[in-house]
Formats: sequence, C-alpha cells, structure tokens
Amino acid sequence: MSRAVHFEIQASDPPAMIDFYHGLFGWTFNKWEGGDYWMVHTGPEDQPGINGGLLPRRGPLPESQAAVNAFVITVDVEDIDVSLAKAASGSLHGVVCVPKKAVPGIGWLAYVKDPDGNIFGMMQADITAA
Repeated sequence: MSRAVHFEIQASDPPAMIDFYHGLFGWTFNKWEGGDYWMVHTGPEDQPGINGGLLPRRGPLPESQAAVNAFVITVDVEDIDVSLAKAASGSLHGVVCVPKKAVPGIGWLAYVKDPDGNIFGMMQADITAA
C-alpha cells in the first residue's frame, strides 16, 4: 500500500505563510539550498506524522468559494477550539470555512483557510465525539 510521505503548501508570500503556520502549529521552516523551497518540520520524529515543503505559488490565488482542487491535509491538534480561535485571530488572519463538527467515535473536525487561500483541516481526537 502506498502512504503519504510529504505535503506541499503553495504560497504567494512565503514569509507570510511561514509566519502563519509557525504561529498556529509551531512548525519550523528551513530554506532548501536548491532554490525557493522551504522544508517544513511538523514535529518530533518519534511521533506519527509527515513533514512537508512550502514553495512559491505559480499562478493566481484560489477564488473564494471555489471547489477545492487539491488534496487537503488535516493536522492533529490538542484543542480544536483553541486552535480555531488562534487561526482566526487578528494576528494570523485565517478564516474558519467549515466549523467544528463531530466525527462520531473519532473526534472533532474543522477546516480553515490560510491567508493565501489554502484550505486545511484540523482534528482533535475524542472517541466520545458525537
């Protein structure tokens, strides 16, 4: 079976997106020596998860309310309410585009749009969610 091993974030303003994702999740970014590409380190290697990359967007920003035309990454968070409030804070400028909803027996799921129009999910594990 094939597994996801890497993700990429398209950014029209890479430094702004680095600030957003570092501010929201604490991810760290290291510029790759091969060009305009930043490696994204999402957490300790001994925990489940994948790392990724961030690169300059090669085209216009996604239109608001357009259908998603990409894979969507979902990030495990400790407290979805705190994370949603943080994402939508005045300093990070994210937008909650699908409010928190229960995934019965799994947890709480919501979707956020970053300031560059990229949509991602956040999931808080909670087997009592209903």
